[in-house]
Amino acid sequence: MPKRTNMILISTRSATAMAAAVGRELDLPVTEMITRSFADGEVYHAFPCDIAGCDLVIIANTQDDTAHQELIDLITGARYWNALSVNVIIPYLGYSTMERAKPESGEIPKGITRTRQIFRARPDYVAFIDLHSESVMHAHSGEVRTRHLWTERLAAEHIRGLHIDNPVLVSPDYGFSKRVARLAGLLDCPHTAANKDRFDVDKTIVGQLSGAVRGRTAIICDDMIRTGGSMLQTVDRCYEAGAVGVMVMATHLVLAGNARQRFVERGICCIIGADTYPGRESDDLLQIYSAAPVIADELRGYFRLQAPCSGATL
Repeated sequence: MPKRTNMILISTRSATAMAAAVGRELDLPVTEMITRSFADGEVYHAFPCDIAGCDLVIIANTQDDTAHQELIDLITGARYWNALSVNVIIPYLGYSTMERAKPESGEIPKGITRTRQIFRARPDYVAFIDLHSESVMHAHSGEVRTRHLWTERLAAEHIRGLHIDNPVLVSPDYGFSKRVARLAGLLDCPHTAANKDRFDVDKTIVGQLSGAVRGRTAIICDDMIRTGGSMLQTVDRCYEAGAVGVMVMATHLVLAGNARQRFVERGICCIIGADTYPGRESDDLLQIYSAAPVIADELRGYFRLQAPCSGATL
């Protein structure tokens, strides 16, 4: 692929901060969409410049129905105005945990169906960050190039900077244990996994945990924290198994409802995560690292801007 010099970087309204961070990494200005909201709730979008023949990059989260539809509008609008290519980076994919339906349940696997809606808008390329399940990447007929980007190197750098004594990484279930093992390898520390069972929507039971946490500071790792239910149960299992301290980490910090308060009440004083979910910034509880370097490295490689320097991996 020849080097591209005609890139235009835009974002949905909820991803402006991430787009700005990526733009700084690439020394590429963000082109701000023209948007207006009408009294009846309809939203007006317009490209502020001619995008015909350009490689359009859209940074977009799909954390709710409005954001999901806005991304589809931008992709289809780019096709309408003859962009040379339409390339999408989705830091946080909503509904990603609903990637399969129970047999005979009538459930709609919205992780698949909604991602399929994005693919059917005909982007050329879509990259996701730290997906709950890679199955959503394949909800198309092969006409879209997809990539799964990982933030584990950035997470490892952030954890090292905290200078935690005697850490051990803990996965709240066996399904995530391979990811945790990979992060533990980067940190050169031990890891273990709890036994989790899901029995209803947003309801889980976390069972026993090995004694590997005894005398150590446990860092419970997952891809996202939604309500915090399984994480909080894992906190209890860590202390029961002899941990001297507990921290939690997840890429996507949704923290719905009173999740923050529940962690504080359980004695958790540090939650580590990325800035992939809209609005997440460091404060007295959250320790946030930016995923922008991973996105920027991916775009450098994909558009042959220069050789990738770090971060993004298959």
